[in-house]
Amino acid sequence: KLQPREPEARAALPTPAAAAHLTRAQQTLRLWACREDGPLRPLRIHGRLAWPVSEIKRVLGLAG
Repeated sequence: KLQPREPEARAALPTPAAAAHLTRAQQTLRLWACREDGPLRPLRIHGRLAWPVSEIKRVLGLAG
């Protein structure tokens, strides 16, 4: 049985945290960013990827 995650207070997550929420490998998210063909697109902040929490929720069907 899956345990619910704690509510996320941040507006965007780094790749490791986003991958954990999406149950995908970090490299999968990096490929989505590079190819720009994934279900969500990251923000690029000083050369780093930041994944919007609102988009993660949308992909997981939790938006609302």
